[in-house]
Formats: sequence, structure tokens, C-alpha cells
Amino acid sequence: MPQPDLVIFDCDGVLVDSEIIAARVEAELITLAGYEISAEEIAETYAGLTFKDILIRIEEKSKIPFQVSLIDRAEELVDRKLRSDVRAIEGVREAVASVTSQRCICSNSRSERIEFMLEKVHLLPFFAGRIFSAMETPTGKTKPAPDVFLHAAEKLGVNPANTFVIEDSVHGVTGAKAAGMRVIGFTGASHSYPGHADALTEAGAETVIRRWAELKSVIAALSEWSADA
Repeated sequence: MPQPDLVIFDCDGVLVDSEIIAARVEAELITLAGYEISAEEIAETYAGLTFKDILIRIEEKSKIPFQVSLIDRAEELVDRKLRSDVRAIEGVREAVASVTSQRCICSNSRSERIEFMLEKVHLLPFFAGRIFSAMETPTGKTKPAPDVFLHAAEKLGVNPANTFVIEDSVHGVTGAKAAGMRVIGFTGASHSYPGHADALTEAGAETVIRRWAELKSVIAALSEWSADA
């Protein structure tokens, strides 16, 4: 049975149920700064982006200037909430362990944040030494740019075309597709919303799963499909 060279996992909203935690903190800060927005809107529209990029996009739309200090404040508050509240998504440990090819993480979060979240939920041993933060790549370009995915493929010596990426956001799917990789959408986190699976499919995901128990069979089926194509 053919296998991918590499399986890349996003972190937030894929391995750990962190997107909704961050969205609640960010929504409160942005609302206090003069632009009313809900955590649900942030999760649906801006999931997968850094807080800096969220602010830039809202500034462009609202014409409300935000103070740069808001970014550091958000990072501090989100880190604090994640350290106390973050949980692994149900079934993820077994799903990650079922991947027999190389595996890594490509995320827009800082590597420090990724590591403390994974350590808290006992997933760090699966990815130690294979964590790639987009903002820490040579270009520093975050998703939806493909740079972090291509950087990981280069470092691990694999073919992007034979790499699967698991993503929960349109921005992440867009970046992975631009890198020439195959994408499986994931909608099993708390920030998922009506139409989430359709949005991921429209962005380029070949299929979408809601439960981690589906991952092994889906990778096998898609790998066979590629071999037969």
C-alpha cells in the first residue's frame, strides 16, 4: 500500500482545541479597542491567521487604527489562557500514532507556544524536533503563504506532491495547496461552524473529516487513489 512521504499537522484547532480560546480573548480586546466582533466571527473568518494579520485585515475594513501594543497584550493573555485551559482534541493521540510515515507540525503560532501546548496535552514526543513555525522560517511569511510547508518539506527531504496536510482553516488549506501538497480538512474542534466543511473543500481540501478515527483510512484511500491515477 503506498504511503505519503510526510504528514503535516496544523496545531491550533487540529491537534489542540485552542482556536476558540484564542478567539474569545482576541474578540474581547478588539471590541474594547473600538471594533465590535464576536469570538465566533473571528473563528469563522480569521481562523489560521496570526493576531497581527487579523488586526491588519480588520483595520483595512473598518478604517479603525489599532495600537501595536495590542499584539503583545493579546499574546500574553492568550498564552495565559492556553496554559490553563487548552485540551487535546478527542482521539488525536491515536490518530497521530497511526501515521507510519514522517510527521511534523506547520503552524502560524510561535514554536514556544506550540511546545508548551503539546507538552501540556502529552503530544510533544510525537513531534519533538519537527515543529515548524511560519514566523520563524527564513522568509517569516505566515499562512496563507506556502512558505512554512515548503520549508518543512525541504528540511525533511520529501516531495511536496507526496505530502498530506491536515488543516482546519481556509487560510491553511490555501497555503498547503499553493505548496503543491494534498490537503485533508478537519472540523472536529470547538470553533467549527455551519458550512465549515464546505469552506475547506472550496479552498482545495480533497476531503474533510470530523473525527480523528477516520484519518488512517482516509490517508490510505487517498494514497491508493493517487497510485491508481
